Amino acid sequence: KCHLNTCPVGVATQDPSLRAKFTGHPDSIINFMRFVAEELREIMAELGFATLDEMVGRTDCLKQREGVSHKSVDVSSILMRPDVSDSPRQVVTQSHDIESGFDARELLPLAVPALERGEAVIIEKKISNMNRSVGTLLGSEVTRRHGAAGLDEDTLSLKLRGSAGQSLGAFIPSGVTLELQGDANDYVGKGLSGGKIIVYPPSSSMFAAEANVILGNVALYGATSGEAYIRGKAGERFAVRNSGAMAVVEGLGEHGCEYMTGGRVVVLGSVGRNFAAGMSGGTAYILDEEQVFAKYRYNKAMVALESLEDSEEILELRRLIERHAEYTGSDRAKNALRSWKSTVSNFIKVIPVEYRRILRERASIVADSGTRLAEQN
Repeated sequence: KCHLNTCPVGVATQDPSLRAKFTGHPDSIINFMRFVAEELREIMAELGFATLDEMVGRTDCLKQREGVSHKSVDVSSILMRPDVSDSPRQVVTQSHDIESGFDARELLPLAVPALERGEAVIIEKKISNMNRSVGTLLGSEVTRRHGAAGLDEDTLSLKLRGSAGQSLGAFIPSGVTLELQGDANDYVGKGLSGGKIIVYPPSSSMFAAEANVILGNVALYGATSGEAYIRGKAGERFAVRNSGAMAVVEGLGEHGCEYMTGGRVVVLGSVGRNFAAGMSGGTAYILDEEQVFAKYRYNKAMVALESLEDSEEILELRRLIERHAEYTGSDRAKNALRSWKSTVSNFIKVIPVEYRRILRERASIVADSGTRLAEQN
């Protein structure tokens, strides 16, 4: 029901007619939590505790329930309370060492001209998978100083080499371009917010990029805007909950574009099963040269498949692939552009049914308005 936007009690839906069926009120939640708190106080009083902090670690107050079917399970080792002098609860604030992380140490000092005066800066660095969330702290500084609009395109250009750790380029805003020559772990471009991410294999690599995985899982999770160009395949759940980013990639694992609500994704290769599950917005274009996608690779619950016919849409798709070829040097993209007429015929457009209906109604309204305006003039 959540996937189909048909929640019968009006909770997991944006349909006004269904939301009207929700009978809950904030006061009911407040009242419930007060009852929970009151019951907790009664239990604490029975056990002799005045505060929750006193209860932490007191496994001596727990016992295994009797008369249950799994009584052969011995949990005494779990309930044992070791004789240690240290407190069983947190008494020392955890240090995340953010001030000594890659961004703070390697990027922020070199980014000062861009951050303070909006001057173009190019930073070249080697990274390893010990460096996680590279670019995120830098991006937050851009937003802190320049607001949601960020900087002009490519003002901060990061040229990285190596194997990136998790969350490369997470949340980076407009003006930050992150170019990685190498490969990356999970969550590349998580929450991408206007920035640009480019990933391609080292120039010395001997393998065919389009046939090998270069990103981990869940890339572009929750992205809202920006661009990503990936020369090679990505793992599972690519662009999950993407709501506005544009991306070109050369193959995907399972569950691609799951819960996607906006943006455009171009896949120049094969995808795994269950593509577009829960997808309610945005558009995906699959280059299906093997002719298998339509048979058993996508989730049919919410989307429809179409061939490409609109000239403007075809031109926009070509531009995305041209940018992909320009940024990554992709052989896959170059070959597609060389034989463009036959390439277009192998593309399958994936679009949510309701989203398509809305787009058509909007186009009809705009056309009618234009007609009326012309008649008035």
